[in-house]
Amino acid sequence: MSRRRISAFVAALMLASAAPVLLPASSASAAACSSYPSWVAGKSYVTGNIVRYTDGKAYIAEHDNPGYDPTISTWYWEPYACDGGTNPSGFVVSEAQFNQMFPGRNSFYTYSGLKAALSAYPGFANTGSDTVKKQEAAAFLANVSHETGGLVHIVEQNTANYPHYCDWGQPYGCPAGQAAYYGRGPIQLSWNFNYKAAGDALGIDLLNNPWLVQNDAAVAWKTGLWYWNTQNGPGTMTPHSAMVNQAGFGQTIRSINGSLECDGKNPAQVQSRVNNYQRFTQILGTTPGNNLYC
Repeated sequence: MSRRRISAFVAALMLASAAPVLLPASSASAAACSSYPSWVAGKSYVTGNIVRYTDGKAYIAEHDNPGYDPTISTWYWEPYACDGGTNPSGFVVSEAQFNQMFPGRNSFYTYSGLKAALSAYPGFANTGSDTVKKQEAAAFLANVSHETGGLVHIVEQNTANYPHYCDWGQPYGCPAGQAAYYGRGPIQLSWNFNYKAAGDALGIDLLNNPWLVQNDAAVAWKTGLWYWNTQNGPGTMTPHSAMVNQAGFGQTIRSINGSLECDGKNPAQVQSRVNNYQRFTQILGTTPGNNLYC
């Protein structure tokens, strides 16, 4: 394993009648959000839960919480655009497509958790043409699928590796313990220095509490997006740059695990990633582009 391991939108609704009537924005929003359960103070919620607040607007839980008020505890909740159709977030992957990609996924890896994480890197799958946006989303999810066995594994399965991911040469050491920095999440974030860097970038203390990555779906997805958007790994560019600049899917493999897989070192692993990517681009209705291999 390499060192990397790593408000509410309002739409006016036209009523079908002899004289179409435009609903006021508040009525349109409330009508669209009516299918979600009412928020209850003191009730436990988990990441990805969607509730309807007393004003009729919807909110999605970014983090598990014991029923905090969505309009006050904004770290735990964010507004949810429930009146935007099948894909209200604007993300190029709909929930139905996500479920098609990962039919056997662990319930930890929620679509809502992924959407909650998108705000950390707004350029992800939101740069360039529609084709490029879909290709980047497919590329990220294809690599994620490979790393986690189809979004099944939350933590690294080989526990014998756990003590290896502590670099005591770092000035901050390993305050959570020698064996606390094993692979977690969609990109299998590992090593104390990666937890430190990801946590600093995201404003979360992952060095002292690396377990957040396996207990909070939004945090897990954010660490995957952190690596994708900011880290070169053994490559020469970030995976995000590789896709938006059309260097090809192969360069994302090189940046994630190229030192162990590329240049003929493990063609079966590379082929697995490519197969995922080709299948996901087909689901999204786009082409995979060139330079698929590394």
